[in-house]
Amino acid sequence: MNPLAATKARGAFFTPPEMAGFIANWAIRTPEDRVLEPSCGEAAFLVPAIERLRALRQTDLGISRQVWGAELHAPSARIACEMIRSSTGISISERVRIGDFFEARSERDLPLMDACIGNPPYIRYQSFAGDARKRGREAAFAAGVPIDGLASSWAPFTVHAASFLKSGGRLGLVLPAELLSVNYAAPVRRHLLDHFGCVRVILFEERVFPDVLEEVVLLLAEGEGPCDRFDIVQVAGLSDLATLETREWSTSPDAGKWTKLLLPESTREAVVAIDAVGGFTSLGDAGTISTGMVTGGNDYFCISEAERLAHDLSLAQVRRMLPPGSKHARGIDYTSAHWEEARDEGARVWLFSPSTYPSNAARAYIRQGEELELDQAYKCRVRTPWFRVPAVNAPDLFMVYMANEGPRFIENPSRLLNVNSVHGLYLNAAYRDLVSVLPTASLTTFTLLGAELVGRSYGGGLLKLEPREALNLPVPTAALLKRCKRQLMNARPTVDAHLRHGRFNEAVRIVDDIILVQGMSLGPDVVDGVRQGREHLFGRRKKRSQG
Repeated sequence: MNPLAATKARGAFFTPPEMAGFIANWAIRTPEDRVLEPSCGEAAFLVPAIERLRALRQTDLGISRQVWGAELHAPSARIACEMIRSSTGISISERVRIGDFFEARSERDLPLMDACIGNPPYIRYQSFAGDARKRGREAAFAAGVPIDGLASSWAPFTVHAASFLKSGGRLGLVLPAELLSVNYAAPVRRHLLDHFGCVRVILFEERVFPDVLEEVVLLLAEGEGPCDRFDIVQVAGLSDLATLETREWSTSPDAGKWTKLLLPESTREAVVAIDAVGGFTSLGDAGTISTGMVTGGNDYFCISEAERLAHDLSLAQVRRMLPPGSKHARGIDYTSAHWEEARDEGARVWLFSPSTYPSNAARAYIRQGEELELDQAYKCRVRTPWFRVPAVNAPDLFMVYMANEGPRFIENPSRLLNVNSVHGLYLNAAYRDLVSVLPTASLTTFTLLGAELVGRSYGGGLLKLEPREALNLPVPTAALLKRCKRQLMNARPTVDAHLRHGRFNEAVRIVDDIILVQGMSLGPDVVDGVRQGREHLFGRRKKRSQG
């Protein structure tokens, strides 16, 4: 494994020196401050911490007794100590603890600190599993914070790092922007507000980690809680940290989603007005979401018509499916005609799904997969037989959950299956008769604004909604859809044409007029306020995609 791949596998990403220096200078206030960098990696924060203490006129002997590190991987710890020695002339090897930080306890393994600074490992919940996840959750629970089993590694790490601070100490961390909005981070947000007197989050318009798609923020927390000063600051890039200007503190911080604090005041007022009318509900009230089928090898299991014929696979050994990826799902629906067009163009429209007694041709195809060692791939080897993909029911709607503009819903009248490149939405009884209008109605600016608030923004400009986040997406109520059904059906062909030709905003304006103006009787100031908020958050994402 190459060094970059190994680094990503353990969730470590190297911090730009300007960022590490800024945090070290903010966190270290006196020559006597004790400093900890948990997950110290290659000493990205320890070196500027030493430079900061020297600038405060601490002696090298004093510094060698005040600076601490923790690192899971012994090779990285050795590199950190060597880098510190070569760049500063100071040795702290005796104060770098090697081992799982989640197993360390304050005042037993490490002393209480004045400052805890660093860039926690970012490992998604799929990989943050087994004993590692258990230790992380136990460490957070010891601090009184219950962490969701679907949380990524940074969440319990943040809570645990705070437990090593003296009363009134300072926590300066580089975190994914998930801190602002995801549901599993709500206990972390609450803990920060309860534990610290001042909490500040710094966001960047530009992408500051070139090799990382995930948006990052800086968390600066200090003092004794509960929090009575809270601030979110947005800067263009790293060069602006040196001259950071803050705005007035908020005196009423909320543990809810912090992304909403980025909204203009006109948007906040518009949201209150729309909530008062009551025309929207959460997507979870309309149905349930599935991630689709996980094949374990789309190139093998998802086949084109030409491949089906070449392998002599009968229709009894395959099932119709939406081709992998979201580029095929562009309009309001995906009909049999669309499927046939994709088939004729060579798209992968068949799922290899052999019958209980596979044909000779299917058995030959299975042997080919075994020759390619596909049966040893993780998703394949944990199921019996390896070649039978667990099928899900055909959804009522496909959901494009990762896109530049925002999520979209596509009607599935042909009852096609889908792999996990799109979500599947299964409507409940109240919405089932509205399956033909929900894809159009969900294009309102209010739904798109909601997507910006509940989704995850990526450095490449993409917005992604995991299933649990998508369930919080605001969509029109069944009652509102019934009132607007005739207008929505009349507008459907035009909206569909706009979407298929890339005129997304034109489609949104038509739907806004039907839902927000005609259906809810909202004034232009409310509609404009919602649009301003969506454009503001959308603009932030697009600007980072150019970094």
